[in-house]
Amino acid sequence: QVQLVESGGGLAQPGGSLRLFCAVTGRFFAIDAMAWYRQAPGKQRELVAAITSGGNTNYADSVKGRFTISRDNAKNTVYLQMDSLKPEDTAVYYCNANVRRWSGLALSSGDYWGQGTQVTVSS
Repeated sequence: QVQLVESGGGLAQPGGSLRLFCAVTGRFFAIDAMAWYRQAPGKQRELVAAITSGGNTNYADSVKGRFTISRDNAKNTVYLQMDSLKPEDTAVYYCNANVRRWSGLALSSGDYWGQGTQVTVSS
């Protein structure tokens, strides 16, 4: 079974930094795109940043220049470095990965989610 294990959330002051980690564990063939989403109270879940297996990235306009997504393919881990944090960054952050697994003699692709980690930005 594939699992995504997140860590690194917490409390930060405005202007501060946090780093999120997400490790993919279990039996699988390959990990394709990985991403971070967030959901604030009363709002829909939104894409924060994504990265392909080749390292191409894209970001939500609201975090460009402040957040950096990266991955270590050898460790099956994706990171989110969050700098210059703002109160509006407060949310539960979820890791997402598109993972290919063997299903019999065929490869199947599926989306997997982490359990979520709380990020609170407040003075």
